[in-house]
Amino acid sequence: MQIVWYGSERLNQCPENGAAVAGRGPEERELEDVTASQGPAGRAAMTPRTAGEAVRTSLAVASLVVAAGFLGSRLLGLVRSVAIAHQHGTSPELGAYWVAFRLPDLAFQLIAGATLASAFIPIFARRYREDEDAAWRLANSVINLVFAATLVFAALGALLAPWLVPALAPGLGDDLGRSGELTSLAVDLTRIMMLSPVLFAVSGMFMGILNARQHFLYPALAPMAYNLAIIVGALVSDDVRVLAWAVVAGAAAHLAIQVPALAEAGLRYRPIADWRDAAVREVARLMGPRVVGLAAFHLNFVVTMFFASLVSDEAISGVSFAWLVMMTPLGLFGMAISTAVFPTLAEQAARDEQEMRVTLSQALRLILFFTVPSSLGLILLGRPLVEFLFERGAFGESSTDVVTAALVFYSIGLFAHAGIEILSRGFYALADTRTPVTYAVLSMALNLVFTLILVRPLEVRGLALAVTMATIIEFALLLRALARRLDGGLETGRLVYSVTRTVAASVLMAEAVAVYLLVLRAAGHLNTGSFVDAGLALIAGAAIGAATFFATARALNSPEVDVLLDRLPFRGSQAR
Repeated sequence: MQIVWYGSERLNQCPENGAAVAGRGPEERELEDVTASQGPAGRAAMTPRTAGEAVRTSLAVASLVVAAGFLGSRLLGLVRSVAIAHQHGTSPELGAYWVAFRLPDLAFQLIAGATLASAFIPIFARRYREDEDAAWRLANSVINLVFAATLVFAALGALLAPWLVPALAPGLGDDLGRSGELTSLAVDLTRIMMLSPVLFAVSGMFMGILNARQHFLYPALAPMAYNLAIIVGALVSDDVRVLAWAVVAGAAAHLAIQVPALAEAGLRYRPIADWRDAAVREVARLMGPRVVGLAAFHLNFVVTMFFASLVSDEAISGVSFAWLVMMTPLGLFGMAISTAVFPTLAEQAARDEQEMRVTLSQALRLILFFTVPSSLGLILLGRPLVEFLFERGAFGESSTDVVTAALVFYSIGLFAHAGIEILSRGFYALADTRTPVTYAVLSMALNLVFTLILVRPLEVRGLALAVTMATIIEFALLLRALARRLDGGLETGRLVYSVTRTVAASVLMAEAVAVYLLVLRAAGHLNTGSFVDAGLALIAGAAIGAATFFATARALNSPEVDVLLDRLPFRGSQAR
C-alpha cells in the first residue's frame, strides 16, 4: 500500500554470503566470508586494512542494489502515475478511487506495517544470532498472526465501507451533484482493494525477514512488479474498477516474487502462531507505539482527503498526484539511504553506540545533500514537470494547475520528510519507538490545525502547506531529541559545515535555473502547454541545476561530493 508503493515498497540485496552469518557485525561477517574462500594462508594474510576494504566493498554493493531497486521502483511509479493520469485525468471517478484507497492502506499499515523495521527486524536478528531455529519459529508465528489480524481488519473494513467511506470524503461528488453515485463507486472500490492488505501483510513480513537477513534484491524487485500490474490495469481499461483489481494483482505479484529468496534464506513455512513466545510478545510490545505512529502518519492522508473532498473532486486527485511526484526524490534519497543503512545502525547500536552515531550523522548529511536542492528544483520546475509527465489524454491544463499548486507546497518540506526517515530509524535502532511516535502524533495534530486555518484561503495549496509545516516541525523536534539522546550528539559541527554548503550550492543552483526559465519565458517557450517546450524547460533546467549545484558544492569543499566521487569505479581504482 502507501509504504509498499514507495519503498518499504520501504527493501533489500542480492543473496550474499553475509546473509548466512547473521548476528555478527558487517565487518566480522565480511572478513569471515573473504578469508573462508582463501584457506589458511588467506586467513593468515588478512589484515585489518584489507578487511575494512572488503567491508566497504560489501556495503557499497548492497547500497547500489538498494539504490537501483528504488530507482527502478520510482521510475515505474512515475510511469504508473502517467498511465493513470492519461486514462483518467483528475476525473471524479479517479477521485473515488483515491478515496477508496485510504481504508485498505490504513488496514495494512496499522497491522503489518507496524511489525517491520521498528519491531520485527531487530528481534528477529537478535534471535537468529542466538538460535537459528528459534528465529524461524518467531518468523512463522509473526507471519501467521499478522495475516490473521489483517484478514479480520480487512473483513471489517469491507463490511463497514458504506459508513466509513462517506466519513472519509463527505464532499465527494457534491460539486457535480453526483454524491450518491460516486460514494457508491468508492464503496465498491474499497471492497475490491481490501483484498490487497491481506496479501501485503504477508509480503511485508517477507520483506522484513529478507531485510534482516541482508537480502535486498528480491524485495527491490517486488514494488516494480506491483507497479507493473497497475500500469497494465491503467492501460487496458478506463474503468476504475479494473484499476482497483490491478492493485490486488500487484499485491499478489509483490508477494510471489519474494518467495524464492525466502526459501534460499532458510525460511520453511509452518502453520504455527505461538503468541505465548517471549520474542513474539516483545514484537507485539514494540508494535504498540509504532501502530500509534503509523496511524498518526496516515491520518494526515485522511485529513488531506477529507478537506480535499470539500474543495472539489479535482482537488482529491490533484493532491494525490502531487504527493506521488514528490515521493520520487523522497524514495530515491530519503527512503533508499535510510533503508540501506538501518541494518547497520541496528547492529552498531547493540555493539558500539559511538559508531552508530557517526553512521547516522553521515547518512543524514548525505540525505540533506540530495533533498535540499531537490526541493528547490521541484519548486522551480514543478509546472514543466507536470506538463511533461501528465498533460495528455484526459489530463488537461486545469489538471496541471491543481497538481502543480499542490506540488510546489509539498516540495518545500521534501528535506524534512527525508530527514525523518533516517532520524526515526535512529531511534528504532536504539529500541526507542516511543519518541518518534510522540512527535508523529504531534505532527498529525499540527497538520489538522494548519489545514483548518489554510484550506479556505489557499485550497489545495493550503492542504499541501499544512502537511509541509507540520513535517518540518516534526523533523526539527526529532533532530533535537536524537542529538540529546546520543552521547556526543550528531556531530553538530560537521552537520552545520555540510548543510551550510549544501544550502549555498542549492541557492546558486536555483538562481541559475531561474535565469534559464526567464530566458525561456522571454522567448515564448515557457508554460505554453507544449510537450516539447515543457521538455525543454524540464530537461535542460534540471541539467543546468545539477551541474551548477555539484560544481558549487565541490568548490565549497562539501564533504558529500568527495563521498560520491570515491564511489566512482575509476576513482576507486586510482585510489588503490
